[in-house]
Amino acid sequence: MGHILILGTGGTIAGTGSDPGRSWAYQAAQLSVSALVAAVPELAGVPLATRQVAQIDSKDMTWSVWQALAAALAEAMADDAVAGVVITHGTDTLEETACLLHHLHDGAKPIVLTAAMRPATAPDADGPRNLRDAVCVARDGAQRGWGGVVAVVQGQVWAARDVRKSHSHALDAFDGGGASPCAAAAAAGGLPDDAVAWPSGLGWGWQTVNAPHAPRVEILLSHADADGWLLDAALRCGHAGTPLRGVVLAGTGHGTVHTGLEAALRRAADAGVVVWRTSRVARGGVLSRGDAGWPAAGHWTPAQARVVLQLSLLRGAV
Repeated sequence: MGHILILGTGGTIAGTGSDPGRSWAYQAAQLSVSALVAAVPELAGVPLATRQVAQIDSKDMTWSVWQALAAALAEAMADDAVAGVVITHGTDTLEETACLLHHLHDGAKPIVLTAAMRPATAPDADGPRNLRDAVCVARDGAQRGWGGVVAVVQGQVWAARDVRKSHSHALDAFDGGGASPCAAAAAAGGLPDDAVAWPSGLGWGWQTVNAPHAPRVEILLSHADADGWLLDAALRCGHAGTPLRGVVLAGTGHGTVHTGLEAALRRAADAGVVVWRTSRVARGGVLSRGDAGWPAAGHWTPAQARVVLQLSLLRGAV
């Protein structure tokens, strides 16, 4: 079997702080991906290669970073020497990157995202274990012929289509929005014998993100006293020559919308803006019932639905 390529993008897993007793006081994206690997003794002797794609706090994720990551993954997928890929990432936007990669990847090789809730200098740093588990899951997946995209954090293997951050500071910060994990990492970090194959990617292609700029899609929250002034302002002003192309409504309950927003959303739709409905509720998503005026985005979180809508607009699929 070929080697596992580890792509670094920064995040808390690569963060450092000056006071180990105050693990919340740190700066993300300080250590290189090669330094992260060197800090995990169990990875010594495992055939690995590393590459630093970006070095950011994932709250600052950008289209250009996704483009660089997609280019690196396209190269890795075409390299017979690479059996699978691990991506070290920040937790804040991991669900968006996972969603993006799930749509682009053809599922030929495993791609495993991992992250940490504590910086590398914390006494309870979770990064080393998560990185070990991610490499072992990638190797096991490659040996079984499984492709697709998963996230491995805190001993759980989550399908990229399901994973989302559900807690702001706990070590066990991710869940599947009601979906179960694909597997629990075995004691040695790999997959248990009874694990079942995770979902393959949708195969939209890495070239989908080659456009210099992503279509402008914004998330609009429905809440008490909501009205349409923010959306109307966005329609009037545009930004840097990129007009509003889509709106993801983070609605109440099952994607419902305050009456104060309805007229503005209809004006946006009449102007050619694509409107999708999601829910601000943590679990359940929004099912299509044919009675709400705008398409339901299914189980995607508002942030994930924004990514899917951007990609769909680029492909001319909406």
